[in-house]
Amino acid sequence: MPDGSILVINTGSSSLKFGLYSQHEGEEHVEVDGSADGIGKDSGKIEIKDAYGKILRSEKLNVPSQADALDHASQWLASLPNFIPIAIGHRVVHGGPHLVNHQPITPALIEELKRCVHFAPLHIPAALELINKAAKSFPHIPQFACFDTAFHQHMPIDATMFPLPAGLFNEGVRRYGFHGLSYESIVHQLGQKLPEKTVIAHLGSGASLAAVRNGVSVDTSMGLTPTGGIPMATRSGDLDPGVLLYLLRAKKIKVDVLESLLNHKAGLIGISDGTSDMRDLETKAARGDAQATLAIDIFCRSIRKTIAAYSAVLEGIDLLVFSGGIGENSAQVRREICRGLEFLGISIDDSANRLHSTPISTDKSRVKVQVVPSKEDFQIARHCRQMMQQGA
Repeated sequence: MPDGSILVINTGSSSLKFGLYSQHEGEEHVEVDGSADGIGKDSGKIEIKDAYGKILRSEKLNVPSQADALDHASQWLASLPNFIPIAIGHRVVHGGPHLVNHQPITPALIEELKRCVHFAPLHIPAALELINKAAKSFPHIPQFACFDTAFHQHMPIDATMFPLPAGLFNEGVRRYGFHGLSYESIVHQLGQKLPEKTVIAHLGSGASLAAVRNGVSVDTSMGLTPTGGIPMATRSGDLDPGVLLYLLRAKKIKVDVLESLLNHKAGLIGISDGTSDMRDLETKAARGDAQATLAIDIFCRSIRKTIAAYSAVLEGIDLLVFSGGIGENSAQVRREICRGLEFLGISIDDSANRLHSTPISTDKSRVKVQVVPSKEDFQIARHCRQMMQQGA
């Protein structure tokens, strides 16, 4: 494997994560990592830490975009001793119907991404901006795109095709699935301990589930875009198509306004009338806030239903994994999701669950339930190093 550090760039809707990864004994290890939060807000902040979690630098900064945040981060990283990355890896949420494998970034790839903006208008322009900024900040260093859709590319057609005219499927209107790098990292972490039939719940601001058979995705909750599936922090998840027709016809909502509603004003924030963070919702619910309680209930019910559905797809379930910011840190959400799944053989140890131990299932549970951290940045570094070795 090539020696040297790999710079990983991972963008969110209002945040940017970055880190340097090096390989020791066949595994990727973080050297330094950082984040920029509150992008586009007055409360913006950039922070960088070493491998032990010690803060090396932290500043409150008003950065208008992810590209500006990367510019600041690049200057900070350049001040570190011996900072010369051998490659840069980008998380790209959506590559459309043709970019479904992790691969080097070339002019042809960039042009294809530009043609695919309509598949993910909230994500692809930001990815293109960061690729361009990284190329200017680190000229002559190879860049690689790691697609969140790649993990799901082997799903069977009866999982990927919507019940629409076949011509639309051929145009790329299909279920792609997302959070693939997170799912890949969990499969990698479990290794030989991964059983045949696994359901993974990646629960964060964006949330989805995947049915995994022998390490391969066979179904997933998100669809054409990351807006689909279960309700999320600010995204609606799946809706009756008639709801959209009603909003367009009766309410005369413009398409751009509808897009903003579904992605920024729906889900938990819509149900609760203003709160999207699960920690805040749990606090409000504990104080008797009925809307916060309802938001949590709807969230957990939707996930519970999906787990049950995927047990049918897999013809059983051996392992249930919780991951993502909510999945890893909210004992209440995990408990509420598993409550009512006893018929599948799921039994939770309340003490282990409260302590965020793993497994959190009881000894008598027929289904093992684990909490496994999402390590998509490690997975990006791993893919980049493998592609460099293969001369991709």
